Amino acid sequence: MTVFNHQFDGTVLREYDIRGIVGKTLKPEDAFAIGRCFGSVIARAGGSKIVVGMDGRVSSPELEPQLVAGLRACGLEVLRIGLVATPMTYFATYALEADGCVMVTGSHNPPDYNGFKMMLGKKPFFGAQIQEIGRMAREGDVVPSAVGSDRKVDVTEEYAARVMQDYDGGDRKLTVVWDPGNGSGCDITKVLVARLPGEHFVINATVDGTFPNHHPDPTVAKNLEQLIAEVAKQKADLGIAFDGDADRIGVVDGEGNILFGDQLLVVLARDVLKTHPGGTIIADVKASQVLFDEIAKAGGTPLMWKTGHSLIKSKMAETGSPLAGEMSGHIFFADKWYGFDDAPYSAVRLLGIIARSPETLGQMRAALPVVINTPELRFDCDEARKFVVVEEVKARLAAEGAKVQAVDGVRVLTEDGWWLLRASNTQAVLVARCEASTDAGLERLKAMLVKQLVASGLQAPDFSGENAGH
Repeated sequence: MTVFNHQFDGTVLREYDIRGIVGKTLKPEDAFAIGRCFGSVIARAGGSKIVVGMDGRVSSPELEPQLVAGLRACGLEVLRIGLVATPMTYFATYALEADGCVMVTGSHNPPDYNGFKMMLGKKPFFGAQIQEIGRMAREGDVVPSAVGSDRKVDVTEEYAARVMQDYDGGDRKLTVVWDPGNGSGCDITKVLVARLPGEHFVINATVDGTFPNHHPDPTVAKNLEQLIAEVAKQKADLGIAFDGDADRIGVVDGEGNILFGDQLLVVLARDVLKTHPGGTIIADVKASQVLFDEIAKAGGTPLMWKTGHSLIKSKMAETGSPLAGEMSGHIFFADKWYGFDDAPYSAVRLLGIIARSPETLGQMRAALPVVINTPELRFDCDEARKFVVVEEVKARLAAEGAKVQAVDGVRVLTEDGWWLLRASNTQAVLVARCEASTDAGLERLKAMLVKQLVASGLQAPDFSGENAGH
């Protein structure tokens, strides 16, 4: 029997997925090892069938067959659904009654990255589970080599039909511009717009792993400039953008204003709460206080939780929440849907709401209370130091008697508003954000944040860049 053992580069086993630079920290043999180890986890749990999808990156066709070979060597039947958006891989796990899935995707990272997102059964596979893959590979702790099988399956029609089943906007015709950003959401976007009422324009509609038009991350304002221009040109009601693997959404209204993740969640939550009165709506700690207030006002139960799509999904399952979202644009519907982050599905639900409403999306956004906040501030901090800094700050704040929410890092409440400091789970950075109702209040919050950072031997973050008023 061939002895299997493999060492991963220390940087690729991350909190929510496995991700690295192709040819440097991530190679085809890593893909095989992931298949061999994750396949062993599935087999030991009594599973026999797994779904594999891939994004449109240049390296995906090289990594996917190696992953499949590793899974087959565990005796599994591999259902290969081809080039798809990440949520279609999650969907296929339900639709094909599989025991888990792996999506080959670099998400919104630069073109030379790629990676793997996994689901064990119907649950996210993350954190300590991903570190366990590293141990299994190192120690050769895998099931005996076996002969599995693989076959190609197309879930496009089934996914599109299921998404459209939940479109509830009637026949009202909206004009919509879509920007899948040359990512793996291109093809399903074209399928969906052909079925939706109204007039639809799709830009950057061809899958291209070099992302020639802009980086596929809709949380960065400059990546939405092309969409905003096209919305103006077509006099559209709104514009919708996806990230590279279409599990995150970006939205702009008819006036070209960006709706941030928390503002979008307000619009979606009000609608969901009509059928789930008192329902728990979850958002991450970076979200505006306006969101939590508006959820309560709409009769919901707001719950602030840790940042990270796997952590949010787990909390949703635990609390029975019908809807959750993150500032990063991950939106999770468990109302009528499966609880995973799905940008095309969220887009279709949003269009239904707007089509039924007497207000435009721009009017909904404009009616929200105005607050002033910094963008998300990310600044380098040594991996070994980042969590320690947060603990030092927490201890000093406790000694001062500050009002702190410590769900994920520290979110400090003052009469001016709030400021947040947390350690990233995926990078050697600290993340901060401040929000106030006045400019003077925002300056006071920034000063408090800087004071704490300096006390821990760090420099103040660069606050330059537009203070996003929303």
